[in-house]
Amino acid sequence: MHRDDESPPPRPRWLKWALVVFMALVVLGMLNLGWRMLQPGPSAASAASAAQSASGGGSSATQPSASAGLRLVEASDCLRCHGMERYYVGPSFQEIAARYRDRADAVDYLARKIRNGSVGEWGRTVMPRHPQVTEAQAREMAQWLVSLPVLPAAAQSARAAEAASTPR
Repeated sequence: MHRDDESPPPRPRWLKWALVVFMALVVLGMLNLGWRMLQPGPSAASAASAAQSASGGGSSATQPSASAGLRLVEASDCLRCHGMERYYVGPSFQEIAARYRDRADAVDYLARKIRNGSVGEWGRTVMPRHPQVTEAQAREMAQWLVSLPVLPAAAQSARAAEAASTPR
């Protein structure tokens, strides 16, 4: 009987150890990524502290609403598309605050956009509806959004996006 007929050729011993080391590195990398995702980022902490300083410790009615709005935003899927200071799929929260801050009905308008969705406000990007968010929750989220301090870069990019989205 020929040895190639029944048994495969032997594998080198180092191959098993290389696979074990590779898998250990993959697992450690995934754990590191998961740990970093669970940690609050510097932009979330700076936005929360900026929102507290912007309120100036004023009325106690606006501060709990703003922190409740932040908790609702973090608990929902908003952060999948919106960054605190950076444009991802949709505009950043800073850009939205800069664009709608001067509107008299900003809270109602943004709450309606959160629940009903939007398209064409910031280009061709579609914001999906969020019917699972109650009107009260949407108002708290919009109140938090309007209470964000506007950074100069966010104001410039919001003006540029508004100019690009207006029909000519």
